[in-house]
Amino acid sequence: MSEIPALVFTRWPLVSAGAADWLVDLAGDGLTGFMPPPLPDAAWVLNAMYEHENGPTDVSYDEYHRDGLDAGRTEPHIAGNIDLDSMGIITGGGLGRNEHPGPGWRRLRWTELAQRSGDPVVPDGSLPSYRCFPSARKDGSWPIGIHPPTEGSLDRETWNRLIALLTAHAPAGADTRCLAYYNPLMLGAIDFENLHIRAGRLGDAEILYDNPDTDFSPSNLWAEDHSWVLCTDYDLWATKVAGPGPLVEALVTDTEIEAVRLPWAP
Repeated sequence: MSEIPALVFTRWPLVSAGAADWLVDLAGDGLTGFMPPPLPDAAWVLNAMYEHENGPTDVSYDEYHRDGLDAGRTEPHIAGNIDLDSMGIITGGGLGRNEHPGPGWRRLRWTELAQRSGDPVVPDGSLPSYRCFPSARKDGSWPIGIHPPTEGSLDRETWNRLIALLTAHAPAGADTRCLAYYNPLMLGAIDFENLHIRAGRLGDAEILYDNPDTDFSPSNLWAEDHSWVLCTDYDLWATKVAGPGPLVEALVTDTEIEAVRLPWAP
């Protein structure tokens, strides 16, 4: 793992912001990621969530946190003179990179939670986000036995599997030339003028997950020939992959990742 930061910089050097001009023309503003139209097909790859082997329990993250405050085992969230705990709830969700929590946890598929809760996988007219699964939460807070999806980044396992599927469907395979864009919100919201883009091989894309400049997978990854592009929006729980029909069909039928077509957001 210690060698990965150096590999990111050597195998994925920075390139001119002009490399994303076609995405600007295609999708407009890329502040949270360049969201592409179908090329000619598209699907949404859902961020992973996990459930503890003991089940979701009836206690929410917010209830657990407030019980800890009352018992003195949890430090309050104070910013200046403002008590943040009195102004909101602890949802249990997060922002950025995510991976399997470890022993005792299993992958909880969105379809399974939908069947259990009675909620749709994604509500009609919505995108995969905090609006999903209201019935699975208590006053907006997830049960502590569920590790919910994070916003703005694929989880490690899904990222690696997605790269494998992209490689399998690329004519040049692992040697496919690609570019990766990181939106400014991922990089500390310091530079909004110069797009942060790196170029490399698809076969080296797994290491982008450990880019030391950020805590997120790339906002966009695309083939140099523009045959496909993926977008992980900063505010969503999923990644849109736009590309040829066979690639998209492989995504929605894969048994490892979970992907869906959304008729209202093709």
